[in-house]
Amino acid sequence: MEELIARARRREPKAFTELMQMHMQPMYKVARAMLCSDADVADAVQETILGCWEKIGQLKEGKYFKTWMIRMLINKCNDILRAGRRYVPEERMPEVAAFDRHFENVEWNEALKSIDEKYRLVIMLYYVEGFKTSEISQILDIPESTVRTRLSRGREKMAVIYGGAERRAL
Repeated sequence: MEELIARARRREPKAFTELMQMHMQPMYKVARAMLCSDADVADAVQETILGCWEKIGQLKEGKYFKTWMIRMLINKCNDILRAGRRYVPEERMPEVAAFDRHFENVEWNEALKSIDEKYRLVIMLYYVEGFKTSEISQILDIPESTVRTRLSRGREKMAVIYGGAERRAL
């Protein structure tokens, strides 16, 4: 991965394309958690890819590539939201594959859909994308203690909605 990032930083199109393809699914999941329409998600992902290509030389350490890219994506999503587009309605929230490994039922997905976006995003970054709380803190530009609080409160809200089953799995 480090070698691929180094090649992309040297502006090798093939390496950059491969790097973006490896991260397409995580980008889509994060954008989908924040935005209403498929068109908005596609715009955010496309603008993020373009931004990464233009600014990859500014990346100081390759090991932070995914954190840097997701932060850029969240900024693009926020730009779209500020431009007048709305948050994703609860009924449009996609099912999250990683959670489906533990719970293959409607109740779990309904519980996830029903929590606030700030909790849902932290839960997705932590449990689905596997980021550490320190990385989520950098991505969202919030204190690490806030990340831990949102994880805890998100789990509590899910437990109330889902009946406590998610605590045993998470």
